[in-house]
Amino acid sequence: MNNMGHCNFELIPKRAFEIFPPLKYIMYTPSYHSLHHTQFRTNYSLFMPFYDYIYGTLDKSTDSLYEKSLKQEEESPNVVHLTHLTTPESIYHMRLGFSSLASKPYASPKWYLRMLWPVTFLSMIYTRIYGKTLVVERNVFKYLKSQTWVIPKYQKQYLTDWEREAINGLIEEAILEAERKGAKVITLGLLNQREELNKSGELFIRRNPNLKVKLVDGSSLAAAVVLNSIPEGTTQVAFKGKFNKVAYPIALALLRKGIQVAISNKNEYEKLETEMEGIDLEDKLLLSHTYSRKVWLVGEGLSKKEQFKASKGTHIIPFSQFPPNKVRNDCFYYTTPAMLTPKHLANVDSCENWLPRRVMSAWKIAGILHGLEGWNVNECGDEMFNIEKIWQASLQHGFTPLTK
Repeated sequence: MNNMGHCNFELIPKRAFEIFPPLKYIMYTPSYHSLHHTQFRTNYSLFMPFYDYIYGTLDKSTDSLYEKSLKQEEESPNVVHLTHLTTPESIYHMRLGFSSLASKPYASPKWYLRMLWPVTFLSMIYTRIYGKTLVVERNVFKYLKSQTWVIPKYQKQYLTDWEREAINGLIEEAILEAERKGAKVITLGLLNQREELNKSGELFIRRNPNLKVKLVDGSSLAAAVVLNSIPEGTTQVAFKGKFNKVAYPIALALLRKGIQVAISNKNEYEKLETEMEGIDLEDKLLLSHTYSRKVWLVGEGLSKKEQFKASKGTHIIPFSQFPPNKVRNDCFYYTTPAMLTPKHLANVDSCENWLPRRVMSAWKIAGILHGLEGWNVNECGDEMFNIEKIWQASLQHGFTPLTK
Protein backbone atom coordinates (compact mmCIF):
# COMPACT_ATOMS: atom_id res chain seq x y z
CA MET A 1 0.00 0.00 0.00
CA ASN A 2 2.82 2.39 0.87
CA ASN A 3 4.50 1.74 -2.49
CA MET A 4 1.24 2.32 -4.33
CA GLY A 5 0.68 5.61 -2.50
CA HIS A 6 4.05 6.92 -3.65
CA CYS A 7 4.04 5.53 -7.21
CA ASN A 8 2.82 8.83 -8.77
CA PHE A 9 0.39 6.88 -10.92
CA GLU A 10 -3.34 6.25 -10.41
CA LEU A 11 -3.51 2.48 -10.45
CA ILE A 12 -7.12 2.13 -9.23
CA PRO A 13 -9.63 3.15 -11.93
CA LYS A 14 -12.60 5.37 -11.15
CA ARG A 15 -14.98 2.57 -12.00
CA ALA A 16 -13.77 0.53 -9.01
CA PHE A 17 -14.95 3.31 -6.66
CA GLU A 18 -18.23 3.57 -8.54
CA ILE A 19 -18.90 -0.16 -8.23
CA PHE A 20 -17.92 -0.24 -4.55
CA PRO A 21 -18.24 3.29 -3.03
CA PRO A 22 -17.00 2.30 0.49
CA LEU A 23 -13.60 1.61 -1.12
CA LYS A 24 -12.69 5.29 -0.86
CA TYR A 25 -12.82 5.04 2.93
CA ILE A 26 -10.46 2.05 3.18
CA MET A 27 -7.97 2.64 0.33
CA TYR A 28 -6.02 5.78 -0.42
CA THR A 29 -4.73 6.84 -3.83
CA PRO A 30 -1.43 8.48 -4.90
CA SER A 31 -3.24 11.78 -5.54
CA TYR A 32 -4.84 11.56 -2.07
CA HIS A 33 -1.46 11.11 -0.37
CA SER A 34 0.24 13.75 -2.53
CA LEU A 35 -1.95 16.41 -0.87
CA HIS A 36 -0.46 15.46 2.47
CA HIS A 37 2.94 16.52 1.13
CA THR A 38 1.72 19.72 -0.54
CA GLN A 39 -0.94 20.94 1.94
CA PHE A 40 0.79 19.51 5.05
CA ARG A 41 -2.18 19.68 7.43
CA THR A 42 -4.56 17.40 5.50
CA ASN A 43 -4.90 13.77 4.43
CA TYR A 44 -2.88 12.34 7.33
CA SER A 45 -4.13 8.78 6.92
CA LEU A 46 -1.46 6.64 5.33
CA PHE A 47 -3.68 3.71 4.42
CA MET A 48 -7.31 4.29 5.44
CA PRO A 49 -8.85 7.69 4.57
CA PHE A 50 -11.69 6.73 6.93
CA TYR A 51 -9.96 8.57 9.81
CA ASP A 52 -9.56 11.79 7.84
CA TYR A 53 -13.30 11.73 7.15
CA ILE A 54 -14.01 11.24 10.87
CA TYR A 55 -11.70 13.96 12.21
CA GLY A 56 -12.29 16.51 9.45
CA THR A 57 -8.75 16.52 8.08
CA LEU A 58 -9.75 15.53 4.54
CA ASP A 59 -8.50 18.01 1.95
CA LYS A 60 -11.36 19.59 0.01
CA SER A 61 -9.54 19.17 -3.31
CA THR A 62 -9.07 15.40 -2.89
CA ASP A 63 -11.84 14.35 -5.29
CA SER A 64 -11.11 17.00 -7.91
CA LEU A 65 -7.38 16.17 -7.92
CA TYR A 66 -8.17 12.47 -8.37
CA GLU A 67 -10.47 13.27 -11.31
CA LYS A 68 -7.83 15.54 -12.85
CA SER A 69 -5.07 12.95 -12.47
CA LEU A 70 -7.14 10.42 -14.41
CA LYS A 71 -7.41 12.72 -17.40
CA GLN A 72 -4.53 12.54 -19.83
CA GLU A 73 -4.06 13.20 -23.50
CA GLU A 74 -5.18 10.19 -25.50
CA GLU A 75 -2.34 8.54 -27.39
CA SER A 76 -2.97 7.46 -30.97
CA PRO A 77 -1.16 4.19 -31.77
CA ASN A 78 -0.23 3.26 -35.33
CA VAL A 79 -0.24 -0.47 -34.59
CA VAL A 80 -2.16 -2.40 -31.94
CA HIS A 81 -1.18 -5.92 -30.93
CA LEU A 82 -4.29 -7.63 -29.56
CA THR A 83 -3.78 -10.63 -27.30
CA HIS A 84 -5.11 -12.25 -24.12
CA LEU A 85 -3.90 -13.84 -20.89
CA THR A 86 -2.91 -17.50 -20.93
CA THR A 87 -3.39 -18.39 -17.25
CA PRO A 88 -4.61 -16.43 -14.19
CA GLU A 89 -1.00 -16.22 -12.96
CA SER A 90 0.23 -14.79 -16.27
CA ILE A 91 -0.99 -11.35 -15.21
CA TYR A 92 1.99 -11.16 -12.85
CA HIS A 93 4.36 -11.61 -15.80
CA MET A 94 3.19 -8.42 -17.48
CA ARG A 95 4.44 -4.93 -16.67
CA LEU A 96 1.34 -4.52 -14.53
CA GLY A 97 2.62 -7.29 -12.28
CA PHE A 98 6.14 -8.01 -11.00
CA SER A 99 9.03 -6.53 -12.98
CA SER A 100 11.28 -9.42 -11.88
CA LEU A 101 8.88 -11.87 -13.53
CA ALA A 102 8.08 -9.66 -16.53
CA SER A 103 11.78 -9.50 -17.43
CA LYS A 104 11.98 -13.29 -17.75
CA PRO A 105 10.19 -15.73 -20.10
CA TYR A 106 6.89 -17.05 -18.82
CA ALA A 107 7.24 -20.35 -16.98
CA SER A 108 5.22 -22.51 -14.62
CA PRO A 109 3.81 -20.54 -11.67
CA LYS A 110 6.30 -20.00 -8.85
CA TRP A 111 5.49 -21.37 -5.41
CA TYR A 112 4.98 -17.89 -3.96
CA LEU A 113 2.42 -17.06 -6.66
CA ARG A 114 0.25 -19.86 -5.29
CA MET A 115 0.27 -18.00 -1.97
CA LEU A 116 -1.14 -14.98 -3.80
CA TRP A 117 -4.15 -16.94 -5.02
CA PRO A 118 -6.66 -14.69 -3.14
CA VAL A 119 -5.20 -11.67 -4.97
CA THR A 120 -5.19 -13.62 -8.24
CA PHE A 121 -8.83 -14.52 -7.74
CA LEU A 122 -9.73 -10.87 -7.09
CA SER A 123 -7.87 -9.84 -10.26
CA MET A 124 -9.94 -12.39 -12.21
CA ILE A 125 -13.15 -10.93 -10.77
CA TYR A 126 -11.98 -7.39 -11.53
CA THR A 127 -11.07 -8.14 -15.14
CA ARG A 128 -14.42 -9.85 -15.64
CA ILE A 129 -16.25 -6.79 -14.24
CA TYR A 130 -14.03 -4.29 -16.03
CA GLY A 131 -14.59 -6.17 -19.28
CA LYS A 132 -12.37 -3.99 -21.47
CA THR A 133 -8.95 -4.33 -23.01
CA LEU A 134 -5.96 -3.21 -20.96
CA VAL A 135 -2.99 -1.37 -22.48
CA VAL A 136 0.00 -3.24 -21.05
CA GLU A 137 2.88 -2.06 -23.24
CA ARG A 138 3.79 0.90 -25.45
CA ASN A 139 6.70 0.59 -27.87
CA VAL A 140 8.21 3.06 -30.31
CA PHE A 141 9.93 1.87 -33.50
CA LYS A 142 11.44 4.81 -35.37
CA TYR A 143 8.33 6.94 -36.01
CA LEU A 144 5.87 4.08 -35.42
CA LYS A 145 3.90 3.87 -32.15
CA SER A 146 2.91 0.36 -31.16
CA GLN A 147 0.71 -0.73 -28.25
CA THR A 148 -0.13 -4.14 -26.80
CA TRP A 149 -3.72 -4.56 -25.65
CA VAL A 150 -4.79 -7.50 -23.50
CA ILE A 151 -8.35 -8.82 -23.56
CA PRO A 152 -9.26 -9.88 -19.98
CA LYS A 153 -9.97 -13.49 -20.92
CA TYR A 154 -7.91 -16.62 -20.33
CA GLN A 155 -6.75 -19.38 -22.64
CA LYS A 156 -9.09 -22.35 -22.54
CA GLN A 157 -8.93 -25.52 -24.60
CA TYR A 158 -12.68 -25.63 -25.11
CA LEU A 159 -15.07 -22.69 -25.35
CA THR A 160 -18.82 -22.76 -24.86
CA ASP A 161 -21.00 -20.95 -27.36
CA TRP A 162 -21.59 -18.20 -24.79
CA GLU A 163 -17.86 -17.77 -24.11
CA ARG A 164 -17.11 -17.69 -27.83
CA GLU A 165 -19.69 -14.97 -28.42
CA ALA A 166 -18.45 -12.97 -25.42
CA ILE A 167 -14.83 -13.05 -26.61
CA ASN A 168 -15.83 -12.23 -30.18
CA GLY A 169 -17.72 -9.25 -28.80
CA LEU A 170 -14.62 -8.05 -26.92
CA ILE A 171 -12.48 -8.48 -30.05
CA GLU A 172 -14.95 -6.49 -32.12
CA GLU A 173 -15.11 -3.75 -29.49
CA ALA A 174 -11.31 -3.57 -29.30
CA ILE A 175 -10.94 -3.38 -33.10
CA LEU A 176 -13.45 -0.54 -33.35
CA GLU A 177 -11.76 1.28 -30.45
CA ALA A 178 -8.34 0.92 -32.13
CA GLU A 179 -9.78 2.28 -35.38
CA ARG A 180 -11.33 5.22 -33.49
CA LYS A 181 -7.92 6.02 -32.01
CA GLY A 182 -6.37 6.11 -35.48
CA ALA A 183 -4.62 2.73 -35.62
CA LYS A 184 -3.78 1.51 -39.13
CA VAL A 185 -2.91 -2.10 -38.30
CA ILE A 186 -4.10 -4.62 -35.70
CA THR A 187 -2.29 -7.88 -35.11
CA LEU A 188 -4.33 -10.65 -33.57
CA GLY A 189 -1.67 -12.23 -31.35
CA LEU A 190 -2.63 -15.43 -29.59
CA LEU A 191 -6.16 -14.93 -30.85
CA ASN A 192 -5.17 -16.10 -34.32
CA GLN A 193 -4.58 -19.59 -32.96
CA ARG A 194 -8.28 -19.97 -32.23
CA GLU A 195 -10.07 -20.20 -35.58
CA GLU A 196 -13.46 -20.35 -33.85
CA LEU A 197 -12.83 -16.80 -32.66
CA ASN A 198 -14.18 -14.84 -35.60
CA LYS A 199 -12.20 -17.08 -37.98
CA SER A 200 -9.11 -15.02 -37.16
CA GLY A 201 -10.91 -11.78 -38.02
CA GLU A 202 -12.40 -12.87 -41.34
CA LEU A 203 -16.04 -12.79 -40.18
CA PHE A 204 -15.54 -9.38 -38.59
CA ILE A 205 -14.25 -7.96 -41.89
CA ARG A 206 -17.27 -9.38 -43.68
CA ARG A 207 -19.57 -7.65 -41.19
CA ASN A 208 -17.63 -4.40 -41.49
CA PRO A 209 -16.66 -3.96 -45.17
CA ASN A 210 -15.82 -0.27 -44.64
CA LEU A 211 -13.32 -0.96 -41.88
CA LYS A 212 -10.26 1.28 -42.36
CA VAL A 213 -7.89 -0.50 -39.98
CA LYS A 214 -6.25 -3.64 -41.41
CA LEU A 215 -6.18 -6.98 -39.58
CA VAL A 216 -2.93 -8.93 -39.74
CA ASP A 217 -2.50 -12.39 -38.23
CA GLY A 218 1.20 -12.59 -39.14
CA SER A 219 1.04 -16.08 -40.61
CA SER A 220 3.28 -15.14 -43.54
CA LEU A 221 6.19 -14.00 -41.38
CA ALA A 222 5.74 -16.96 -39.02
CA ALA A 223 6.01 -19.28 -42.02
CA ALA A 224 9.08 -17.38 -43.26
CA VAL A 225 10.81 -17.69 -39.88
CA VAL A 226 10.21 -21.45 -39.76
CA LEU A 227 11.43 -21.94 -43.33
CA ASN A 228 14.62 -20.03 -42.55
CA SER A 229 15.14 -21.96 -39.29
CA ILE A 230 15.38 -25.36 -40.98
CA PRO A 231 19.04 -26.49 -41.00
CA GLU A 232 20.85 -26.17 -44.31
CA GLY A 233 21.15 -29.40 -46.25
CA THR A 234 17.87 -30.80 -44.93
CA THR A 235 16.31 -33.19 -47.47
CA GLN A 236 13.26 -34.39 -45.52
CA VAL A 237 11.04 -33.11 -42.73
CA ALA A 238 8.12 -34.51 -40.74
CA PHE A 239 5.05 -32.57 -39.59
CA LYS A 240 3.79 -33.47 -36.13
CA GLY A 241 0.95 -32.14 -34.01
CA LYS A 242 -2.02 -30.13 -35.28
CA PHE A 243 -1.91 -28.28 -38.56
CA ASN A 244 -2.80 -24.60 -38.63
CA LYS A 245 -2.78 -21.78 -41.19
CA VAL A 246 1.02 -21.42 -40.94
CA ALA A 247 1.70 -25.10 -41.65
CA TYR A 248 0.27 -25.20 -45.18
CA PRO A 249 2.48 -22.54 -46.85
CA ILE A 250 5.50 -24.07 -45.11
CA ALA A 251 4.73 -27.52 -46.48
CA LEU A 252 4.01 -26.18 -49.97
CA ALA A 253 7.24 -24.14 -50.02
CA LEU A 254 9.27 -27.18 -48.95
CA LEU A 255 7.69 -29.39 -51.60
CA ARG A 256 8.46 -26.82 -54.29
CA LYS A 257 12.10 -26.85 -53.12
CA GLY A 258 12.21 -30.60 -53.58
CA ILE A 259 12.33 -31.41 -49.87
CA GLN A 260 10.46 -34.54 -48.84
CA VAL A 261 7.50 -33.83 -46.54
CA ALA A 262 6.06 -36.57 -44.35
CA ILE A 263 2.62 -36.06 -42.79
CA SER A 264 0.84 -38.43 -40.41
CA ASN A 265 -2.66 -36.93 -40.72
CA LYS A 266 -4.53 -38.33 -43.71
CA ASN A 267 -6.87 -35.33 -44.11
CA GLU A 268 -3.98 -32.86 -44.20
CA TYR A 269 -2.10 -35.12 -46.60
CA GLU A 270 -5.04 -35.20 -49.03
CA LYS A 271 -5.50 -31.43 -48.78
CA LEU A 272 -1.84 -30.79 -49.65
CA GLU A 273 -2.02 -33.35 -52.44
CA THR A 274 -4.93 -31.39 -53.92
CA GLU A 275 -2.99 -28.11 -53.59
CA MET A 276 -0.05 -29.63 -55.49
CA GLU A 277 -2.22 -31.23 -58.19
CA GLY A 278 -0.55 -31.00 -61.60
CA ILE A 279 2.95 -30.71 -60.10
CA ASP A 280 5.31 -33.67 -60.28
CA LEU A 281 6.11 -34.39 -56.62
CA GLU A 282 8.33 -37.40 -57.34
CA ASP A 283 7.23 -39.06 -54.09
CA LYS A 284 8.13 -35.94 -52.09
CA LEU A 285 4.79 -35.86 -50.25
CA LEU A 286 4.39 -38.92 -48.02
CA LEU A 287 1.73 -40.21 -45.66
CA SER A 288 3.94 -41.61 -42.91
CA HIS A 289 3.71 -42.42 -39.21
CA THR A 290 7.42 -43.03 -38.63
CA TYR A 291 9.61 -40.95 -36.30
CA SER A 292 13.05 -41.41 -37.88
CA ARG A 293 13.37 -38.03 -39.62
CA LYS A 294 15.78 -35.55 -38.03
CA VAL A 295 13.72 -32.38 -38.55
CA TRP A 296 10.26 -32.10 -37.04
CA LEU A 297 7.95 -29.15 -37.67
CA VAL A 298 5.44 -29.24 -34.86
CA GLY A 299 2.10 -27.68 -34.03
CA GLU A 300 0.06 -27.86 -30.87
CA GLY A 301 -0.76 -31.24 -29.38
CA LEU A 302 2.69 -32.88 -29.67
CA SER A 303 2.65 -35.42 -26.85
CA LYS A 304 5.51 -36.49 -24.61
CA LYS A 305 5.07 -40.02 -25.89
CA GLU A 306 5.75 -38.87 -29.46
CA GLN A 307 8.79 -36.85 -28.39
CA PHE A 308 10.35 -39.92 -26.77
CA LYS A 309 10.09 -41.69 -30.13
CA ALA A 310 12.27 -39.07 -31.83
CA SER A 311 15.79 -39.99 -32.86
CA LYS A 312 18.68 -38.51 -30.94
CA GLY A 313 19.62 -35.08 -32.30
CA THR A 314 16.20 -34.35 -33.82
CA HIS A 315 15.48 -30.66 -34.47
CA ILE A 316 12.03 -29.79 -33.08
CA ILE A 317 10.83 -26.55 -34.67
CA PRO A 318 7.38 -25.20 -33.68
CA PHE A 319 5.14 -23.41 -36.17
CA SER A 320 2.57 -22.68 -33.46
CA GLN A 321 2.64 -19.92 -30.83
CA PHE A 322 2.47 -22.54 -28.09
CA PRO A 323 5.78 -24.44 -27.83
CA PRO A 324 5.90 -28.13 -26.89
CA ASN A 325 7.05 -29.03 -23.40
CA LYS A 326 10.72 -29.96 -23.53
CA VAL A 327 11.17 -33.57 -22.39
CA ARG A 328 14.39 -34.55 -24.18
CA ASN A 329 17.91 -33.30 -23.48
CA ASP A 330 19.37 -34.96 -26.57
CA CYS A 331 17.17 -33.07 -29.07
CA PHE A 332 17.31 -29.47 -30.30
CA TYR A 333 14.25 -27.44 -29.28
CA TYR A 334 13.63 -24.17 -31.14
CA THR A 335 11.48 -21.26 -29.96
CA THR A 336 8.13 -20.51 -31.51
CA PRO A 337 8.51 -18.32 -34.66
CA ALA A 338 10.27 -15.17 -33.43
CA MET A 339 13.11 -12.75 -34.18
CA LEU A 340 15.48 -10.55 -32.21
CA THR A 341 14.34 -6.93 -32.22
CA PRO A 342 16.59 -3.99 -33.18
CA LYS A 343 18.12 -1.93 -30.35
CA HIS A 344 16.18 1.16 -31.35
CA LEU A 345 12.85 -0.50 -30.51
CA ALA A 346 12.07 1.48 -27.35
CA ASN A 347 10.34 0.49 -24.08
CA VAL A 348 10.88 -3.26 -24.35
CA ASP A 349 10.82 -3.89 -20.60
CA SER A 350 9.08 -7.23 -20.43
CA CYS A 351 9.11 -10.59 -22.18
CA GLU A 352 6.48 -11.71 -24.64
CA ASN A 353 5.10 -14.94 -23.23
CA TRP A 354 7.85 -17.61 -23.12
CA LEU A 355 10.34 -15.76 -25.34
CA PRO A 356 13.53 -14.12 -23.97
CA ARG A 357 13.72 -10.33 -23.58
CA ARG A 358 13.96 -8.33 -26.81
CA VAL A 359 12.81 -11.38 -28.76
CA MET A 360 9.42 -10.77 -30.36
CA SER A 361 7.03 -13.25 -31.94
CA ALA A 362 6.72 -13.21 -35.73
CA TRP A 363 2.99 -12.49 -35.38
CA LYS A 364 3.67 -9.26 -33.49
CA ILE A 365 6.56 -8.20 -35.76
CA ALA A 366 4.32 -8.65 -38.82
CA GLY A 367 2.03 -5.86 -37.65
CA ILE A 368 4.97 -3.50 -37.15
CA LEU A 369 6.24 -4.30 -40.65
CA HIS A 370 2.83 -3.68 -42.21
CA GLY A 371 2.76 -0.32 -40.42
CA LEU A 372 6.29 0.65 -41.46
CA GLU A 373 5.84 -0.38 -45.07
CA GLY A 374 2.32 1.00 -45.38
CA TRP A 375 0.89 -2.22 -46.78
CA ASN A 376 -2.81 -1.48 -46.91
CA VAL A 377 -4.01 -5.12 -46.96
CA ASN A 378 -5.62 -7.62 -44.62
CA GLU A 379 -3.92 -10.87 -43.72
CA CYS A 380 -6.45 -13.01 -41.91
CA GLY A 381 -8.76 -15.93 -42.53
CA ASP A 382 -7.61 -17.56 -45.78
CA GLU A 383 -5.60 -14.50 -46.88
CA MET A 384 -1.80 -14.81 -46.88
CA PHE A 385 0.82 -12.15 -47.52
CA ASN A 386 3.92 -12.72 -49.67
CA ILE A 387 6.28 -14.80 -47.52
CA GLU A 388 9.53 -13.74 -49.19
CA LYS A 389 8.53 -10.07 -49.30
CA ILE A 390 7.77 -9.84 -45.58
CA TRP A 391 10.92 -11.82 -44.70
CA GLN A 392 13.13 -9.39 -46.62
CA ALA A 393 11.32 -6.44 -45.03
CA SER A 394 12.00 -7.84 -41.55
CA LEU A 395 15.74 -8.05 -42.29
CA GLN A 396 15.85 -4.57 -43.82
CA HIS A 397 14.25 -3.06 -40.71
CA GLY A 398 16.83 -4.67 -38.42
CA PHE A 399 15.05 -7.75 -37.10
CA THR A 400 17.53 -10.58 -36.71
CA PRO A 401 16.95 -14.35 -37.12
CA LEU A 402 17.61 -16.38 -34.00
CA THR A 403 20.60 -18.69 -34.22
CA LYS A 404 20.57 -22.24 -32.87
